[in-house]
Order: sequence, then C-alpha cells, then structure tokens
Amino acid sequence: MTELDPSKKVADRYLKREVLGEGTYGVVYKAIDTQTGQTVAIKKIRIGKQKEGVNFTALREIKLLKELNDPNIIELIDCFPHKGNLHLVFEFMETDLEAVIRDRNIFLSPGDIKSYLQMTFKGLAHCHKKWILHRDMKPNNLLIGPNGQLKLADFGLARIFGSPDRRFTHQVFARWYRAPELLFGTKQYGPGVDVWAAACIFAELLLRRPFLQGSSDMDQLGKIFAAFGTPSPSQWSDMVYLPDYVEYQYVPAPPLRSLFPMASEDALDLLSKMFTYDPKERISVQQALEHRYFTCPPPPTDPDKLPRPAPKKEIKESDLNPREGPTVLSPPRKTRRVMPGRDGLEGSSLQGDKVDDTHSNREQAAGDNIGKSDPAPMSLDFSIFGLKPPNRPTINSADRSHLKRKLDLEFQ
Repeated sequence: MTELDPSKKVADRYLKREVLGEGTYGVVYKAIDTQTGQTVAIKKIRIGKQKEGVNFTALREIKLLKELNDPNIIELIDCFPHKGNLHLVFEFMETDLEAVIRDRNIFLSPGDIKSYLQMTFKGLAHCHKKWILHRDMKPNNLLIGPNGQLKLADFGLARIFGSPDRRFTHQVFARWYRAPELLFGTKQYGPGVDVWAAACIFAELLLRRPFLQGSSDMDQLGKIFAAFGTPSPSQWSDMVYLPDYVEYQYVPAPPLRSLFPMASEDALDLLSKMFTYDPKERISVQQALEHRYFTCPPPPTDPDKLPRPAPKKEIKESDLNPREGPTVLSPPRKTRRVMPGRDGLEGSSLQGDKVDDTHSNREQAAGDNIGKSDPAPMSLDFSIFGLKPPNRPTINSADRSHLKRKLDLEFQ
C-alpha cells in the first residue's frame, strides 16, 4: 500500500468552510484545523507556470513573518505546498479597521481611536525595530480579532531596509496612503513612508473617510499640497533632487484645525509631526508612541471593549456544496470573488466580511476615474448625501505585471 503524500496529509488536516476573498496572487479561505479545532484563514497562492517559478511575494511574506513575533502582527501558523499551490495558514481575524471606519452604526470615541491607533503603531514599531518596512499600510490590512486585538497583515510588499545604497521601487502603497517622496519617484527611502501612511490612517479614523483621495499621482500630490501647503526649500531641501520632481504652484497651508475640527490639540500636534514633508524630519513610530497624545486623557480603550461591526452570518458548508458537505482544500468551486469593502483595492485579507458575488467584473482600476470632476481639495463625506463613497484606486493588470517585475528585482 503506497504511503500518502505528506503535503496531502497536511492539506487534509484543514476543512475548508468558505471563501473570504481573492487578491492578486490567490484565494483566501476560512478553514477549521481538525487537530486543534481552531478556526484559521488559509491563503492559497498560485505558484505560476514553470517558466515563472515560485511566487517571490509568497516567499518574502513567509520569510519576514518568521522574523516577526508580536501581539500586533498577524501570526503565520503553517505553510505547505499542495496541488501546485502554496498554502499559508494564518490565525483567523473577524474583520478589519476599514470595516470599522465605514460602519455608520459604530460610534468611535476619542479613546477608541487612540486604542486602534496605538495597536497599529505598536505593530509597525516592531517591524521597524526588525529593520522591516511594511510598504502597504492601509485600513483593510489592519485586521481585528475576536478579542478586539488589531494586527498588521499582508507583508507581500514588505522589505528589509537599512543598507545606504539599497534602491527600492517607489510604486508601493495604495495611492491615498503614499508619501510625497514616493510620489516624486524616490528610490531610496526608509521607515518614514510607513509613518506617512499611518498618519493617513489616523486622519481616516478621525474623519471616518479617506483623507486624501487623489485620482492619479499628480492629483495625489495636489491634494497633499492643498491640505498642508506647497513645501518650501526650507521645509524640504532635498525635494528638488527627486527623480520625478515637478514644481507646483504655491498654496499656503490652511490651519490644521480646519481639516480636523473635532481633534484634540494633542492629536493635531501628533498629526503635524507625522505629516512632516521632509522624511528625515518626520517623527518615527516609536517617537509617536511616546507622544503625549497617548498619555493624556482619555486613556486608550481596552481592545476587548472596542466597537466592532456586527458579525456576518456565516455561510454554511451545505450552502457551498450541499451534495458533498465539507471538503478539503482546493475545492472545484471558485465562483466567489471579493471586492474588499467595495473599494476597488485588491487585498489578501484574512477576514470574512468582504465576499461579493455580483461585482466580480469591477475589480480593475475603478479608482483611475474618481475625483476628476471634484474640485474640492479634501475628501467629502458622502454619507450626508446618502451616496456610496467613491471607489478606491487599484492596480490594473499591466501595472501589476510591471510592479511584479520590479519587486522580483528587489528580491534578488
């Protein structure tokens, strides 16, 4: 009697329950570990054709997550090959920060915002302490577990930094969270790019909407300069030497209070330090954690008391395959696709509230068309008009292939 393939033994250990989402490189499933009874999320990554080799993004994510062990970073439980695909097993998370921000039934108190932000900073500070840049900070990559704990996820774009001559691609982060030095094409950067994105997330928590919604890189810079004023040489002396630098018409900075009318003085002070133009002068994440904003009243809310969206009704196994019941990994049914938060951004999130069966043909770059007729420099709160928020920008197929080549060169 022939012995079973070891990879099949591991795969049979996990019973697939439902599809959680589909991103650039694979599908994410909710599953049950039959040995422990633990609910997990499994990211199935397409390895690709023979000439393409192993997906470098998956290798990077495995390598870096093995180096990161922190309560505010997603845990990689296991990884194994099966049927020509690579499977990454993560702890299961119920929802993400984007779902919290967009849920109009949730009221976020100053203590709630402080708690979510503090957990974000703690996870990011651990990454930087290990000399790792996340490079994809955004609300739907900040996952929230059943105990309210927030954890950084999706490390496919993450990189080791610290070498003075190391060059990276500037085409990272979702555009709305991209630092101005990246928009000007810099190839050499450090943890300041993560700090800027974290500041955008902070602003989004305060406003309950994305803060700077540019429809292109040039428009994104315009939105930034409208919010904080056009930078002068005294504010950012190296700006004129960046590869894609172009001169913008001078506009003065409006008072920060006018952009965040409900924020405390301490919150505004921290925001101003995180939104500093010159990355060398921008506050670090560790310094941000030590800012008086986190020690002044009110204190951060305990994670288990934080508001979260109401749990979605779980899809039963019989609904997925009524004739066969529970199945193991790699099921034949692949009709479900995901629109994370209906925002157009692709993701590999490990939570179960983003499945959408009716929008599978809308995943491509809907964001390229937003904002072109909107003269307002800031984001608008569309809820007051009873309208849906605008679609978020994403990467189309051609740009995705181009970015993949650049990321593979970085890895070598």
